[in-house]
Amino acid sequence: MASYSSISRRQYLKSMAAAGVGALAAPAILSPAAAQGLTTIKVGRAGGVVSDAVFFIADEKGYFKDQGIAIEFVTFDGGPKIIAPLGAGQLDIGVGASSAGLFNAVKRGINIKITADKGSSPPGYGYMPLLVRKDLIDSGQVKSYADLKGLKIAEAAPGGSPGATLNAALQKGGLTYKDVNHVYMGYPQHVPALANKAIDGCILPEPGATMAVERGYAVRYWDDTIYPNQQIAVLLYGDDFINKKAELGRRFMLAYVKAAHFYNDALKDSRFAGPNGPEVVRILGEDMKVDDKGIFSRIVPTGINPNGGVNVASLKKDAAFYREQGFLDFDPNVDSVIDGSFVEYALKQVGPYKGQRT
Repeated sequence: MASYSSISRRQYLKSMAAAGVGALAAPAILSPAAAQGLTTIKVGRAGGVVSDAVFFIADEKGYFKDQGIAIEFVTFDGGPKIIAPLGAGQLDIGVGASSAGLFNAVKRGINIKITADKGSSPPGYGYMPLLVRKDLIDSGQVKSYADLKGLKIAEAAPGGSPGATLNAALQKGGLTYKDVNHVYMGYPQHVPALANKAIDGCILPEPGATMAVERGYAVRYWDDTIYPNQQIAVLLYGDDFINKKAELGRRFMLAYVKAAHFYNDALKDSRFAGPNGPEVVRILGEDMKVDDKGIFSRIVPTGINPNGGVNVASLKKDAAFYREQGFLDFDPNVDSVIDGSFVEYALKQVGPYKGQRT
């Protein structure tokens, strides 16, 4: 079982400094002590990604508090590493990349369910691009997807949706997933690894992707039509949260969907340029503690379904990829891993999203 621990803001800052990413500091951790009278929910996630915005909005706008909830984040190097502690009941909720680990856990009889979208890539919102080192582009060493062969490409962890993203890009060059050298490291390590040329490229979500590009370390080598509408990250409920704490699960989802509605009203033209954009940029700048608070007005935001639903076809496509690469030794029943009842409850309370993301 993967080891984990809740971390303080100070501990997180130290770990980020050690990784050489001084500009990206600790996402907010909502202290149970400061949330007296609220029920604390432990949420496992891979830190430093823009798709955490919905949590920050729900906290800032009081949606969690209205439901009697406080959130305690437990941070991991990558989404697949969340599955074991979630299955063991050490977490209530997991958020991160869909992964082979989820399907392997379910096969072993562990009750974990996908309950909502946590990050997806509708047209114009490809927030998790393939980056290639700028010097490789400038020198002409990489001129096409075919030139990725043999390069060292980083992902957060093996057997996750970022690997499926990379696979789609490699296929455009007539390559297979095995035609590159895979390096696994947490997202905070990607930018310094590009800077010191320890890797040749990576699959990196925002805001890290824009940081790497603006600092001249990498080029966004990506067309978001290569894998449109990918279901990159998901919201997972553990067994206790589904059964013993179902009412709490419904209350959490109500706050989450309200925040997703607010988030989508911030989106326009592949930026946070909608009516709620300035407020979301401010919230992200405060909670993710970047030096350049304006960076969130320049990144490509994640898509998040305002009505919570997941792209089942994409999940099935990625599950087939995990099977092909040997991360799974069986064909998973993807439909059986999805529980839409919590989202359905939330939508009955607040109604479907009435805005229009552009």
